Amino acid sequence: MTTVLAPVEGAAVGLAAVPDPVFSAGMVGPGTAIDPLRGPGKAVAPIPGKIMKLHPHAYVIVGDDGRGVLVHLGIDTVQLKGEGFQLLAAEGDRVSAGQPVVAWDPAAIEAGGRSPVCPVVALDAAAESVTGVAEGEVHVGDELFRWE
Repeated sequence: MTTVLAPVEGAAVGLAAVPDPVFSAGMVGPGTAIDPLRGPGKAVAPIPGKIMKLHPHAYVIVGDDGRGVLVHLGIDTVQLKGEGFQLLAAEGDRVSAGQPVVAWDPAAIEAGGRSPVCPVVALDAAAESVTGVAEGEVHVGDELFRWE
């Protein structure tokens, strides 16, 4: 089992609340989403492992068991071309759960007309393998869901 931790602080809202049909329909994979607190913060690694993909707005960490978790900071934020994000790690780095990966400001994302909601997705997972999905307020490092 893999325990996936909250990479940002806010309210767990579920993938159905993500204003993007690819995420809300679960096409990327099962998981949940967090409506982050507004204000500057750091998005952290939800699991220990290796950063396999790192963009300013999104990253994938793969654990030693081969399971990958995607953290997507906001919706349509790729269009910002990195503006408003600061990388705190590099692709290929090994990270501990809770280690900062990207600094960002959800309020600035929202002010730019984009949703700051953050999908956190278990890649290549069956929907029924994700259990214990958090609801309501979550803090960085809280258990977000379990991947059986």
